[in-house]
Amino acid sequence: MAVKRFGVSLEEELLLELDRYVEENGYANRSQAIRFLIEKNVAEQKWLCNHIVAGTVIMMYDVNRRDIAARILDLEQAGHALILSSMQYFLKGNFCLQVITVTGEAYKLTRLADKFISIKGIKHGKLVMSRAD
Repeated sequence: MAVKRFGVSLEEELLLELDRYVEENGYANRSQAIRFLIEKNVAEQKWLCNHIVAGTVIMMYDVNRRDIAARILDLEQAGHALILSSMQYFLKGNFCLQVITVTGEAYKLTRLADKFISIKGIKHGKLVMSRAD
């Protein structure tokens, strides 16, 4: 595939954020980081469809926050048709790593994952999917 060059103008603050992103993530240069961000966005947009996919929702949270565990359980019950399994790993300190295995239409999994990840108190959350049809 041929590489085409183009110029981008950014406000100084956004450029500083880009440079910080490049450094924190170990990219060789700005172009490599921008390429990654564009590819990531394109891939995520493709998941807003009805393809059958399988994946995981990964979350980290403080086990002392009982309200978080209760909310996760409520969402698991509501989304049971999409959930294959759910596992909890209790890590050093008060942290819990929860892995929920899911399958179904991509847009439904995206919506379900967004509900899990947006629970107040979730330290980190991510949906990873792969096409399964």
